[in-house]
Amino acid sequence: MVATKVLKLGGSLFSEAGKVLRRVEATGADVLVVPGGGPFADLVRDTQRNSGLSEEAAHWMAVLAMEEYAYYLSGISGIELTPLLVKKKGIRIVLPYGILKRRDELPHSWDVTSDTIAAWMAFQTGSLLIKATDVDGIILEGRLQDTVEASKLRGQETCVDRALPAFLLEHKMDTLVVNGLKAPRLEDALRDKPTTGTIISGK
Repeated sequence: MVATKVLKLGGSLFSEAGKVLRRVEATGADVLVVPGGGPFADLVRDTQRNSGLSEEAAHWMAVLAMEEYAYYLSGISGIELTPLLVKKKGIRIVLPYGILKRRDELPHSWDVTSDTIAAWMAFQTGSLLIKATDVDGIILEGRLQDTVEASKLRGQETCVDRALPAFLLEHKMDTLVVNGLKAPRLEDALRDKPTTGTIISGK
């Protein structure tokens, strides 16, 4: 049960997602794509804010929002969907709801978003986690960080969710944050080449 890379494809890349996926596919890397929530999760947030929806309900609705984004990504790219964390060559897009229902190991709050869910999937599969987003990496005090210890991100507002630093520390994992709109950077990351971005170190 090993995937070479787990790629979290953020909702911030929604409008360019088709182009990003074509470039990912062209690398020939074995990649499990974990979709963000995108506008579908934003709708859940707005619904909870306006209705008093419980954290429990909002959590599972947000996971289902990831599935909606997965179907969107598959629909615009033709890339296969998978409901399982299994070893397979090539690229596929995960449907997370059934997996998380069977193994409900993460807290149910907005501190845990698709970032931490992707990290959990990377841990389960022994894979490197790459987060593709619309910024160059972690910015602290106005500077892009090449490497940052996960412990320094606790309580900070960055491009990763609040729960991710603690998860990386607990499981002694690293993750790489790259700008998915700058294709050569993401391609280099998938090919294990040095690239511009931020390594968040949990080891």
